[in-house]
Amino acid sequence: MSQYGMIDLRSDTVTKPTPAMRDAMANAVVGDDVYAEDPTVNRLQDTAAEMTGFEAALFVPTGTMGNQIALAAHAQRGYEVISPEGAHIYEYEIGAMSVISGLVPRLIPAPAGIPDIRDIKASIHRSIHQAPTGLITLENTHNKAGGTVVPVETCQQIRALADAENLPFHLDGARAFNAATALKTSIEHVCAPFHSASLCLSKGLAAPVGTLLVGSKDFIQTAHRYRKMLGGGMRQAGVLAAAGLIALTHMSQRLQEDHDRARAIAEAISKLELVSLDLSLVQSNLVYFSVPDASKLVEALAARGVLCSAMSATSIRLVTHYEITDEDVQTVIRVMTETVDAGVLA
Repeated sequence: MSQYGMIDLRSDTVTKPTPAMRDAMANAVVGDDVYAEDPTVNRLQDTAAEMTGFEAALFVPTGTMGNQIALAAHAQRGYEVISPEGAHIYEYEIGAMSVISGLVPRLIPAPAGIPDIRDIKASIHRSIHQAPTGLITLENTHNKAGGTVVPVETCQQIRALADAENLPFHLDGARAFNAATALKTSIEHVCAPFHSASLCLSKGLAAPVGTLLVGSKDFIQTAHRYRKMLGGGMRQAGVLAAAGLIALTHMSQRLQEDHDRARAIAEAISKLELVSLDLSLVQSNLVYFSVPDASKLVEALAARGVLCSAMSATSIRLVTHYEITDEDVQTVIRVMTETVDAGVLA
């Protein structure tokens, strides 16, 4: 529950820093990160590289910046970026790939966020009459599909195709730690098929700011230049990196609690009249469901202290995070049930 007495399920970005994070931030040893002299930032980057199995890492302010730096570093202007339908880099990064890097999206079908490798192969272009393919991307977990998880085996198959076609393969891993939790594996295993990955610290991991871009030393050197170009060079950023270290090493270990709470909510509300919810898609900390009028239900729930997001005229998203307790879950189920039973959707 938030400090304002509301149960906030709009996103896992609404979390406040934990007490341990605040203490670490207050006592962080800092330097000038633009000169690579902030010891806490350097420790965060080294920790991320070690955890994910990559050579190097770069701390950037946001997930969008991390993704856009990766696209710019990997692909040339005028080239296409193959992405699954609903990908964050297409849906929610406001055309940045075209504006910043001169890249063109090529969307392919991705039921539950999982593309068919045959569709990827068919989308690779070499003709003089078409924009050539420059990059393949994947999102794990896949937000638009409802927090669904892409199996590592699928990622390995795509990597083999990417290698055969001499193409880079980038992971938008905004919730990759959730994917690792759902798959009961390590973040290194989830990231292993990719040439680079962008890992958000400020969603389920609860840090106030930041994303880590990981890859080879050469890739990160190029990424560092693009970070500077985009205005992402921060100075005494160790006060932020200190929270990121706790996010990586501690908050990443408790994500199953969020998944379990999301599942409990989903199973309960799936039984309500006029609510359509596919339980097979509830695989992490996101719950998507459909109702006849999403905005009406969102408003009615907010009036009773439960915040959630209308994703379309008929779709609603709930997101669990570390501030949501078991008691909150029961309250959400009760409020949702009473609101729907009262006929707000009739």
